[in-house]
Parts: sequence; structure tokens; C-alpha cells
Amino acid sequence: MAVDAWLWTMGFLVVSVWEHYLGLSCTLQSRSISGSMYREGDVIIGGLFPIHFKAPEPYQTSQRAPADQCQSVNLRSYRWLQTMIFTVEEINRDSALLPNLTLGYLAADTCLSEGSTLNAALSLVTGKEEVVSGEECTRAPTVPVIIGDARSSASIVLADTLGVFGIPMVSYYASCACLSDRKRFPTFLRTVPSNAYQAKVVARLLHLMGWSWVGVIYGDDAYGESSVQLLMNEVEGSDVCMAYMEVIPKSHTQNKIRQIVERVQSSKAQVVAIFAITADAEALLREVVRRNVTDKQWIAPTSWSTAADFTAWCGISLVGTIGIAIRSVEVQGLNSYVTNLSTENYPTEKLEQNVWEETKYKQLSFDAMYNVYKAVYAVAHAIQNMLDCELEKGYKEIHVYRINLNKLFCELVYFDKNGDPTGSYDIVNWQIGPDGKVKIANVVVKCKMYKNECGTKCSETGGYIYFSKVDQNRDFSHGQVPVSVCSESCPPGTRKAVQRGKPICCFDCIHCAAGEISNTTGSTECIKCPQRFWSNTDRTKCIPMIVEFLSFQDNMGIILAVLSVAGTALTGTVFAAFFRHRDTPLVRANNSELSFLLLLSLKLCFLCALAFIGRPAPWSCMLRHTLFGISFVVCLACVLSKTVVVLVAFRATLPGSNLMKYFGPLQQRAGIFFCMMVQVGICVLWLALAPPLPTETAGGELGARVVELCAVGSVVGFSLVLGYIGLLAAVCFLLAFFARKLPDNFNEAKFITFSMLIFCAVWITFVPAYVSSPGKYTVAVEVFAILASSYGLLLCIFAPKCYIILLRPERNTKKNMIDQKRSLIQS
Repeated sequence: MAVDAWLWTMGFLVVSVWEHYLGLSCTLQSRSISGSMYREGDVIIGGLFPIHFKAPEPYQTSQRAPADQCQSVNLRSYRWLQTMIFTVEEINRDSALLPNLTLGYLAADTCLSEGSTLNAALSLVTGKEEVVSGEECTRAPTVPVIIGDARSSASIVLADTLGVFGIPMVSYYASCACLSDRKRFPTFLRTVPSNAYQAKVVARLLHLMGWSWVGVIYGDDAYGESSVQLLMNEVEGSDVCMAYMEVIPKSHTQNKIRQIVERVQSSKAQVVAIFAITADAEALLREVVRRNVTDKQWIAPTSWSTAADFTAWCGISLVGTIGIAIRSVEVQGLNSYVTNLSTENYPTEKLEQNVWEETKYKQLSFDAMYNVYKAVYAVAHAIQNMLDCELEKGYKEIHVYRINLNKLFCELVYFDKNGDPTGSYDIVNWQIGPDGKVKIANVVVKCKMYKNECGTKCSETGGYIYFSKVDQNRDFSHGQVPVSVCSESCPPGTRKAVQRGKPICCFDCIHCAAGEISNTTGSTECIKCPQRFWSNTDRTKCIPMIVEFLSFQDNMGIILAVLSVAGTALTGTVFAAFFRHRDTPLVRANNSELSFLLLLSLKLCFLCALAFIGRPAPWSCMLRHTLFGISFVVCLACVLSKTVVVLVAFRATLPGSNLMKYFGPLQQRAGIFFCMMVQVGICVLWLALAPPLPTETAGGELGARVVELCAVGSVVGFSLVLGYIGLLAAVCFLLAFFARKLPDNFNEAKFITFSMLIFCAVWITFVPAYVSSPGKYTVAVEVFAILASSYGLLLCIFAPKCYIILLRPERNTKKNMIDQKRSLIQS
């Protein structure tokens, strides 16, 4: 987005240009400014550069300290100054730009302090060593526009002060996002992107590299504080956390610097970002080099990422540093111009010749140099646009949208509504070159190419960073990415659980619960498997559940089926033995009709167990429960009838008793039929209202299985069926218990008592076992109860009789039975 009112923000520049053409008579003789470089011209452009980075102690009076008391030359900043001079000379040679006007310059040293910067700026715009108010003649200042300052904190001071007078500033390196506030700084513009863009780039870099645990160090100034706050805003809500945040004091106290480096060394964070100006970063990094800290990955912002002066002393401690550098272009002729400078170009200090010669072989940081170059061209284009405008149209109609540098670099420089250029960066890496020296190189990137009138160019950058840091513990020389995390990423099959009282980057890895999975690294939640699926052992994928039911292929199903068939065969054998010996006294004396009916019902009881085995179907679910209920009732009714006959037969032997006529064969059949019909009625109601039907049970304790079984449907119906069977069994047990010592052929009542005792014991233990058994074992428990109770009845009642019939036939005689009965009565 373009700026709509450059002319308004550069008001004094306008006045200065029109004074040159209109010949206004008001003059104010200016004086030379100490510590400055000056060239005469029709329009004088001011420049502020931190040639030194150690300012003198402030004076107690208002007199500005002489510039020659500043110490420690900053060669990098000195090249920025020379870039301004080079650009002015280039514009003056250009016949197309400002053909009838000559640019001049007046540049001053700021000594990298707010006080010195403000004094230098006031000297530039007033032409005097100090601010003079109350002048009778009101003319434009000597310098109508200032290129500078480099620091954000100093630019804030200047913009607050000079903005009141409408004096525009075009900074080449002050990137604090706070300077984008047009209400507070209406006359401030810059050719360096706001560090709001830098924060986005750094956050993106941390995300791409997987660096979630990062140490942050920043300078105690507007640039440092703003950069850190912007970065925190960018990573908020992401998986990036700050391991620590340390501030570099402006005093560069050795004790404090040492404490910061010790914190860096002791921290688990392997990546450290330093948001500080060059001087503050140098104070810290020299201590890093002194301590030989080689196991950290440094991230450099635009302020020092291309500070080639550092490479002379950084050693291997800073090798591998990843830097965010402002997109720059190497200006033709500027490199040789700067490196061939002599000390005479800056008269305020005599540089040692060996130090100056060293700069010839250092890499030049073209980012800030190019920004200075663009700033001077921005001023030149603004002047040209004003000169091209007709006077009667008025100044407010002039709009400067862009600076066209196509002829030189095929680039259009845009400014948005806040006076900021668009964000455009390079990623640089500090590497060891073939000569063994540290060099700053652009990262090899992939980009999409496009063609225009200037040739083929990259439309975007993106992604490959070559890590050349080498230390005794880690080797990044082959492109291995350093790891900087508070907690290792949770593998698939686990999820993150934030540790109490710690940032979200510090977490434990918890295995997913059964039935849940996580199939990616670093999952925050486990995903529940869909229906009929279950998690595998590693909890990394959902697999189809195993369909399970009590089948004829299972070992348990086979065993129960064999027991069922064996019981049926055994019952048939007993039936055949009884039928063959039906005319013997033993069979006839034990009510052969009831015995045959009991054996048939027992055979049904054994056979109904087979209905419980196999895949449940609607017909099999209804058949198995009704067949079980009716067959057992018939069986127990027969046993009950036999027990009653024993009791009645004893009573009938007493004198005057005629009870036996009420318990003849017809009454016995009627009693058995009645008992059976009660159960049939219960089963019919059960099937009509809520029949047992197939159902599935999945998940939970069953694991990766889906169990198919028969739901009872009506719990009341199921309970009534079992309850009725239990009632008949209890009555049989009580009557048999009372008749156990009565004289009877082979004491059948005693055997019935034993059978009912086993029957009741089986079904009493069946209830808790049935409720607690999982899956198909529920069905197995029910089948086992049916078979166990059936075997109990068969063996207890018929085994003694079969023993005599088959093995002791001599006892199966009428005389033997009469003698046995007589002995029982006497006893």
C-alpha cells in the first residue's frame, strides 16, 4: 500500500527546494558542525551514523560534548556513511534524476547514544551547536530531511522531537514496530522492514525446525523489547515456549554478562535467539567465545546477522548461526568504493592502518548499505516529483507511491500507509569456508521462478538450511538439524500431558487408553476407534474387532459339545438298559413309566446344551432358553413325582390308609403335565413380550473383540423361568430329604436327595459366575450348569440301579427285594 502524503511528511524539504528557485532573502549563516562530513549542494541531506559506539560521559552543562571524545570505531557503520556519500554522488551524475539540482550532504556521528544522537540531529537542522529559539527570521533549517538514525530507541527520541517541527526522517535500520504509529510519528519513514515481519519469520523458522524450547536474550532498549514481545505474540498458542528471557544491560556489566552466559550453558534449550543491537550482542557473544560455548544454536535478527566484523573473533562458537537478514542487492561499484577508502575520508579519528586494511578482506553487510542507498534515492525521487509538479496545483495533490529502481536492480520499493516497506528477508548461515575462516552465506533455498523484463527471478524462498556447526557432542556438518525441546516428542500411541506448573512445551507422554489411538508424533489427544474397531497393542492404529461367540471350533465349545453328546449317549444307554430289563423287579418297583419319562427329559436337557453353541440367531436364541426351561421342568416334575410316590407309598402301608388311590399313574401324569404347562405359559409370555434376541458387546474389558450372544430380552421372563426351576428343585430336595430314611426299594429317596443337592449347588453357584463372566464365557457358564445338573441327576438316580441291573443281576429278584424291604422296616 502506498503513502498518500509524502509531501506533507517532508514539508521542510519542500520549502528548501522552493527557496533555491525563488531566491528568498532571509538567510541564517550556518556553522560547520564538529565531527561531521559536509558537501555543498542545492539541497543538503542530513545523515546520522553511529561511527563510534562508545559515547563520552555527559557534561553537566548544556554544551554538547565534542565528537572526538567518542571511542571505539564501528567500521560497519562507517561503511553506511560512505554508502550515503556514494549514492549522492551517483545521483548527481545521473542526468535523468534531478538534472538541474545538486544534492549535498551533512553527516554527523551519533556515538550510539540517545543524547549524542539528539544533539547531532539538532545541530543538523539548525546549523548551530545548540538549539536557538526566538529567531526573528524564519527560514528553513539547513538540513530539511535526515537519513537516520540506525537505532530504534534513538529514532523514537528524534521522531518525537523533530516531528513537532515537521522534519521528516528516513531511517535505514530502525526496525521497531512501535515506529509504525503514524499518529505519534507522522514524519517518520524507513527503508528497513518493521520487526513485526521479522517476528513472523523467526516464529516460522522455529516451527519449521521443530524448535519448541528456546532461550531468548534481548537488549534493554525499544528494539529488543519490541522484538521479544512481537515474537511472543507470534508463538502464542503454538508449541513454542521460552525457556528463559534475559536482558543485556546497556552498561555491559561483566558480572551480569557472565550470569547470562551461565544461564545459557545450564539450560536444556539448545537454541538461543538474541534480539539486540550490534554493540549489545557483541558484548554478550565475546563472553560466549571466551567460555568456548559451542553446543548452542544461535538465531540472529537483522541487527547483527550480517555483522561481518564478528567473524574475525567468533571462532567456532558462532559457526552455524542462523540469521534473518534484510533482503539486499549488491550495488555496482559500491563494494570497491567502500573497501578502497582511506582514513582521510573521516578526519575526526586516525584509524590504525592494520585495522583499516583488515576491512578490505571482510565480507560487507550489504543489507544496511542497500537500505541507506534506497533512503537517499527515496529523498531524491520525492524532490524530483515536487519539481515536476506545477505550482498552482498545490502540494497536497502530489502522491509518492513507489521508488522505481528498475534501471539499476529491477526492483520497485513500496511504502505502506505507515511509511514501512514490505518485509523481505534472506536467511543466512555462518559457516566455515574452504580457507578455514568463518563466512556469512545465504542459505540455499528452493524457489518458484518467474520472468519479467529484468530476467528470471525467484518469487519466493523457502526451505533448506545447511547446519555447519560442529562440536564435540553433536555433528551438524552433514545437515543434521539440532534438537531443542523441553520434552521429546511423544511417539505414536501416546499423547501429551502437560507437567503441572510448567509451560506447555514440557510434558509427559501417556499411553492411549484401550480403544484409542494416536498415529502421529506429538499428538495432544488420542482418537477413539470407530464402532467394531479396536486399537492394536501399540495404540497406533485401529484394527477390526475379532467377532467372538461360543462356537463348535473353539476348544471350550468342542469340550462342551462332547460332554453334551456323551451325556445324551449315556442317557440313551441307560434308557436301553431299563427298557431291556423292564420286566425285572427292580425296574418295575421303581415306577418304570416315570423312569422312562425322566430319562427322556434328561436326554432333552443334554441336547439343549448344543443349542447354546454356535453363532446366535433369532431362532436359536428363542429355542435355547425355552427348550432349556421346559426340559428341566419336565425332568424335575418326574423327580418330584417319584419322591411323592415314595412318601405316599409309605403312608399307604399303614392300616386304614387309602392315599395311594390319589397318586396313581393318571394323577402322576397329570401332575407332570401341569408343572410343564406352567413353564410353557411363562415361556410363551416371555417370547411374546420381550424374546431373547442376538446382540453384540464390544470394547471395554473385552478388548479387541466383539462378542455375539443372546440377550435375555425380558429379565423378568428369564428370572421367572429360572425361579420356577429353582422352586421345583427346592421342593424335590425337601421331600427327598424327609423321605431319605423311609423303607424303599434300593432307597431311591436317598439318591434323589443327593441329586437335588448337586442340582441346587450347581445353580446357586451359577448366578454369580454368570454375572461376572465376560463375553462368550457367560454362555459357557450356562451350558456348564445345564450339563453338570443333568449329569448329577442321571448319575445319582440311575447309576445305582444300572449297577445292579448290569453287574449284580442276582440281586434283581423278587425274593431279594422282599428281604431287603423287610430289613429296612426292621431297622
